[in-house]
Amino acid sequence: MQLNPKDLILTLLLAAEGDELEAREAVSACALFGVRANSVRVALVRLNAAGLVEAAGRGSYRLGPQAVALAGELGLWKQAEARIRPWQGDWAMVYTGELKRSDKPALGRRLRALNLAGFQALSRDIYIRPDNLVESMADLRQRLRRLGLDTEAMLWRAQALEPSCEEQARALWAGMGLNARYRDTTEKIRRWLEKMPELDMEEAARESFLLGNAAIRQMIYDPLLPEPLVDVVARRACLDAVHEIDQVGHAIWRRLRETQFPAVPDRADTASLH
Repeated sequence: MQLNPKDLILTLLLAAEGDELEAREAVSACALFGVRANSVRVALVRLNAAGLVEAAGRGSYRLGPQAVALAGELGLWKQAEARIRPWQGDWAMVYTGELKRSDKPALGRRLRALNLAGFQALSRDIYIRPDNLVESMADLRQRLRRLGLDTEAMLWRAQALEPSCEEQARALWAGMGLNARYRDTTEKIRRWLEKMPELDMEEAARESFLLGNAAIRQMIYDPLLPEPLVDVVARRACLDAVHEIDQVGHAIWRRLRETQFPAVPDRADTASLH
Protein backbone atom coordinates (compact mmCIF):
# COMPACT_ATOMS: atom_id res chain seq x y z
CA MET A 1 0.00 0.00 0.00
CA GLN A 2 1.38 3.40 -1.04
CA LEU A 3 1.38 6.12 1.60
CA ASN A 4 2.88 9.53 2.23
CA PRO A 5 6.46 8.95 3.42
CA LYS A 6 6.34 12.14 5.52
CA ASP A 7 3.55 10.63 7.65
CA LEU A 8 5.52 7.44 8.23
CA ILE A 9 8.77 9.25 9.03
CA LEU A 10 7.06 11.45 11.62
CA THR A 11 5.29 8.44 13.12
CA LEU A 12 8.58 6.55 13.40
CA LEU A 13 10.22 9.51 15.13
CA LEU A 14 7.29 9.91 17.51
CA ALA A 15 7.48 6.21 18.34
CA ALA A 16 11.23 6.49 18.89
CA GLU A 17 10.52 8.73 21.91
CA GLY A 18 13.62 10.86 21.56
CA ASP A 19 15.89 8.45 19.73
CA GLU A 20 17.34 9.42 16.37
CA LEU A 21 16.20 7.90 13.08
CA GLU A 22 18.80 6.95 10.51
CA ALA A 23 17.99 7.86 6.93
CA ARG A 24 18.49 4.26 5.85
CA GLU A 25 16.05 3.14 8.53
CA ALA A 26 13.47 5.52 7.08
CA VAL A 27 14.17 4.16 3.59
CA SER A 28 13.80 0.57 4.79
CA ALA A 29 10.60 1.30 6.70
CA CYS A 30 8.96 3.12 3.79
CA ALA A 31 9.98 0.31 1.44
CA LEU A 32 7.54 -1.93 3.34
CA PHE A 33 4.77 0.23 1.87
CA GLY A 34 6.17 0.42 -1.65
CA VAL A 35 7.70 3.89 -1.25
CA ARG A 36 10.89 4.41 -3.25
CA ALA A 37 14.10 5.53 -1.61
CA ASN A 38 14.22 8.79 -3.56
CA SER A 39 10.73 9.73 -2.34
CA VAL A 40 11.90 9.17 1.25
CA ARG A 41 14.95 11.40 0.72
CA VAL A 42 12.76 14.15 -0.74
CA ALA A 43 10.36 13.80 2.22
CA LEU A 44 13.21 14.16 4.71
CA VAL A 45 14.48 17.30 2.97
CA ARG A 46 10.98 18.83 3.00
CA LEU A 47 10.34 17.90 6.61
CA ASN A 48 13.67 19.46 7.53
CA ALA A 49 12.82 22.67 5.66
CA ALA A 50 9.47 22.84 7.48
CA GLY A 51 11.10 22.47 10.90
CA LEU A 52 9.38 19.14 11.53
CA VAL A 53 12.66 17.21 11.61
CA GLU A 54 16.24 18.33 12.10
CA ALA A 55 19.59 16.76 11.44
CA ALA A 56 21.09 15.00 14.45
CA GLY A 57 24.27 13.98 12.66
CA ARG A 58 25.30 12.76 9.26
CA GLY A 59 22.38 10.74 7.92
CA SER A 60 20.33 10.82 11.14
CA TYR A 61 17.32 12.86 12.20
CA ARG A 62 15.22 13.75 15.22
CA LEU A 63 11.96 15.61 15.65
CA GLY A 64 12.22 19.32 14.94
CA PRO A 65 10.79 22.07 17.17
CA GLN A 66 7.56 22.36 15.17
CA ALA A 67 6.83 18.64 15.49
CA VAL A 68 7.78 18.48 19.18
CA ALA A 69 5.20 21.14 20.04
CA LEU A 70 2.49 19.46 17.96
CA ALA A 71 3.34 16.00 19.33
CA GLY A 72 2.53 17.18 22.85
CA GLU A 73 -0.93 18.29 21.76
CA LEU A 74 -1.66 15.21 19.66
CA GLY A 75 -0.45 12.91 22.43
CA LEU A 76 -3.23 14.08 24.76
CA TRP A 77 -5.40 11.19 23.57
CA LYS A 78 -3.39 8.92 25.87
CA GLN A 79 -4.76 10.79 28.91
CA ALA A 80 -8.28 11.13 27.53
CA GLU A 81 -10.13 9.66 30.49
CA ALA A 82 -8.16 11.76 32.98
CA ARG A 83 -9.12 14.92 31.07
CA ILE A 84 -12.87 14.44 31.59
CA ARG A 85 -15.03 15.41 34.57
CA PRO A 86 -18.75 14.88 35.22
CA TRP A 87 -20.90 17.14 33.05
CA GLN A 88 -23.14 19.61 34.85
CA GLY A 89 -24.95 20.70 31.67
CA ASP A 90 -22.81 23.80 30.96
CA TRP A 91 -21.35 24.54 27.54
CA ALA A 92 -18.06 26.03 26.30
CA MET A 93 -18.72 28.55 23.52
CA VAL A 94 -16.45 30.19 20.91
CA TYR A 95 -17.48 33.20 18.83
CA THR A 96 -15.61 33.90 15.57
CA GLY A 97 -17.93 36.47 13.98
CA GLU A 98 -15.35 39.27 14.17
CA LEU A 99 -12.66 37.21 12.41
CA LYS A 100 -11.90 37.38 8.70
CA ARG A 101 -13.03 34.44 6.59
CA SER A 102 -11.17 35.63 3.49
CA ASP A 103 -7.79 34.50 4.91
CA LYS A 104 -8.08 30.86 3.87
CA PRO A 105 -4.97 29.58 5.70
CA ALA A 106 -6.09 31.27 8.94
CA LEU A 107 -9.60 29.91 8.47
CA GLY A 108 -8.20 26.42 7.97
CA ARG A 109 -6.13 26.66 11.16
CA ARG A 110 -9.13 28.01 13.05
CA LEU A 111 -11.46 25.19 12.01
CA ARG A 112 -8.80 22.57 12.63
CA ALA A 113 -8.19 23.90 16.16
CA LEU A 114 -11.90 23.88 16.97
CA ASN A 115 -12.28 20.37 15.54
CA LEU A 116 -9.34 19.03 17.54
CA ALA A 117 -10.85 20.49 20.71
CA GLY A 118 -14.22 18.87 20.04
CA PHE A 119 -16.21 21.98 19.05
CA GLN A 120 -19.03 21.91 16.51
CA ALA A 121 -20.77 24.81 14.77
CA LEU A 122 -24.02 25.77 16.45
CA SER A 123 -24.43 28.57 13.90
CA ARG A 124 -22.20 30.24 11.32
CA ASP A 125 -19.96 31.96 13.88
CA ILE A 126 -20.70 30.17 17.17
CA TYR A 127 -19.00 26.90 18.10
CA ILE A 128 -19.91 24.80 21.10
CA ARG A 129 -18.92 21.77 23.15
CA PRO A 130 -20.01 20.38 26.52
CA ASP A 131 -18.02 21.95 29.35
CA ASN A 132 -16.90 18.57 30.74
CA LEU A 133 -13.12 18.91 30.50
CA VAL A 134 -11.01 19.30 33.62
CA GLU A 135 -9.07 22.22 32.15
CA SER A 136 -10.24 25.71 33.05
CA MET A 137 -11.54 28.21 30.51
CA ALA A 138 -8.15 29.91 30.62
CA ASP A 139 -6.32 26.65 29.93
CA LEU A 140 -8.75 25.74 27.15
CA ARG A 141 -8.22 29.16 25.59
CA GLN A 142 -4.45 28.65 25.63
CA ARG A 143 -4.75 25.19 24.10
CA LEU A 144 -7.01 26.47 21.33
CA ARG A 145 -4.48 29.18 20.54
CA ARG A 146 -1.64 26.65 20.43
CA LEU A 147 -3.71 24.59 18.02
CA GLY A 148 -4.22 27.59 15.76
CA LEU A 149 -7.30 29.51 16.91
CA ASP A 150 -7.06 33.28 16.44
CA THR A 151 -6.24 35.22 19.59
CA GLU A 152 -9.22 37.52 18.88
CA ALA A 153 -11.74 34.67 19.12
CA MET A 154 -14.05 34.91 22.14
CA LEU A 155 -14.44 31.97 24.54
CA TRP A 156 -16.90 31.72 27.42
CA ARG A 157 -19.02 29.32 29.45
CA ALA A 158 -22.80 29.20 29.01
CA GLN A 159 -24.75 27.81 31.97
CA ALA A 160 -28.07 27.48 30.19
CA LEU A 161 -29.36 27.41 26.62
CA GLU A 162 -32.84 27.94 25.24
CA PRO A 163 -34.63 24.54 25.06
CA SER A 164 -34.62 24.47 21.25
CA CYS A 165 -30.95 25.49 21.17
CA GLU A 166 -30.11 22.87 23.79
CA GLU A 167 -31.77 20.18 21.68
CA GLN A 168 -29.87 21.35 18.59
CA ALA A 169 -26.56 21.39 20.47
CA ARG A 170 -26.96 17.87 21.84
CA ALA A 171 -27.49 16.52 18.31
CA LEU A 172 -24.42 18.14 16.73
CA TRP A 173 -22.04 15.20 17.23
CA ALA A 174 -24.23 12.30 16.01
CA GLY A 175 -23.59 10.23 19.12
CA MET A 176 -24.90 7.01 17.61
CA GLY A 177 -22.31 7.27 14.86
CA LEU A 178 -19.54 7.85 17.40
CA ASN A 179 -20.70 4.83 19.40
CA ALA A 180 -20.68 2.66 16.27
CA ARG A 181 -17.13 3.77 15.44
CA TYR A 182 -15.98 3.01 18.99
CA ARG A 183 -17.30 -0.54 18.74
CA ASP A 184 -16.06 -1.08 15.19
CA THR A 185 -12.53 0.10 16.00
CA THR A 186 -12.42 -1.99 19.17
CA GLU A 187 -13.50 -5.09 17.25
CA LYS A 188 -10.98 -4.51 14.44
CA ILE A 189 -8.13 -4.10 16.91
CA ARG A 190 -9.12 -7.14 18.97
CA ARG A 191 -9.37 -9.31 15.84
CA TRP A 192 -5.98 -8.09 14.63
CA LEU A 193 -4.30 -8.71 17.99
CA GLU A 194 -5.61 -12.29 17.91
CA LYS A 195 -4.11 -13.00 14.47
CA MET A 196 -0.93 -10.95 14.98
CA PRO A 197 1.21 -13.87 16.30
CA GLU A 198 0.69 -15.64 12.96
CA LEU A 199 2.11 -12.75 10.91
CA ASP A 200 5.71 -12.35 9.85
CA MET A 201 7.44 -9.27 11.22
CA GLU A 202 7.18 -7.11 8.11
CA GLU A 203 3.50 -7.87 7.65
CA ALA A 204 2.84 -7.19 11.32
CA ALA A 205 4.72 -3.90 11.06
CA ARG A 206 2.72 -2.78 8.03
CA GLU A 207 -0.64 -3.72 9.48
CA SER A 208 0.06 -2.34 12.95
CA PHE A 209 1.04 0.98 11.40
CA LEU A 210 -2.06 1.26 9.20
CA LEU A 211 -4.59 0.08 11.78
CA GLY A 212 -2.89 1.79 14.71
CA ASN A 213 -2.54 5.14 12.97
CA ALA A 214 -6.20 5.16 11.90
CA ALA A 215 -7.31 4.30 15.45
CA ILE A 216 -5.06 6.92 17.05
CA ARG A 217 -6.31 9.56 14.62
CA GLN A 218 -9.86 8.67 15.64
CA MET A 219 -8.95 9.22 19.29
CA ILE A 220 -7.07 12.45 18.59
CA TYR A 221 -10.20 13.91 17.01
CA ASP A 222 -12.62 12.39 19.52
CA PRO A 223 -14.69 15.18 21.14
CA LEU A 224 -14.67 13.47 24.57
CA LEU A 225 -18.39 13.89 25.04
CA PRO A 226 -20.16 13.02 28.29
CA GLU A 227 -23.10 10.75 28.93
CA PRO A 228 -25.81 10.83 27.64
CA LEU A 229 -24.40 12.21 24.38
CA VAL A 230 -22.24 9.11 23.84
CA ASP A 231 -21.68 5.67 25.34
CA VAL A 232 -18.67 6.38 27.55
CA VAL A 233 -18.21 2.67 28.31
CA ALA A 234 -17.80 1.96 24.59
CA ARG A 235 -15.35 4.84 24.29
CA ARG A 236 -13.33 3.58 27.24
CA ALA A 237 -13.12 0.11 25.70
CA CYS A 238 -12.01 1.65 22.43
CA LEU A 239 -9.33 3.70 24.18
CA ASP A 240 -8.05 0.58 25.94
CA ALA A 241 -7.80 -1.22 22.60
CA VAL A 242 -6.00 1.72 20.95
CA HIS A 243 -3.52 1.89 23.84
CA GLU A 244 -2.83 -1.82 23.36
CA ILE A 245 -2.22 -1.69 19.61
CA ASP A 246 -0.08 1.42 20.10
CA GLN A 247 2.16 -0.44 22.55
CA VAL A 248 2.23 -3.62 20.44
CA GLY A 249 2.99 -1.62 17.30
CA HIS A 250 5.87 0.22 18.96
CA ALA A 251 7.29 -3.11 20.10
CA ILE A 252 7.03 -4.59 16.59
CA TRP A 253 8.77 -1.63 14.99
CA ARG A 254 11.50 -1.69 17.64
CA ARG A 255 12.15 -5.38 16.91
CA LEU A 256 12.14 -4.70 13.21
CA ARG A 257 14.63 -1.89 13.69
CA GLU A 258 16.92 -4.08 15.81
CA THR A 259 16.85 -7.12 13.53
CA GLN A 260 16.53 -5.74 10.00
CA PHE A 261 17.58 -2.10 9.84
CA PRO A 262 21.32 -1.36 9.63
CA ALA A 263 22.69 0.11 12.82
CA VAL A 264 25.10 2.36 10.93
CA PRO A 265 24.02 4.06 7.69
CA ASP A 266 26.04 3.69 4.51
CA ARG A 267 27.56 7.10 3.87
CA ALA A 268 27.24 6.75 0.10
CA ASP A 269 23.53 6.02 0.44
CA THR A 270 22.81 9.01 2.72
CA ALA A 271 25.09 11.62 1.18
CA SER A 272 22.37 12.92 -1.13
CA LEU A 273 20.34 13.95 1.90
CA HIS A 274 22.72 16.76 2.78
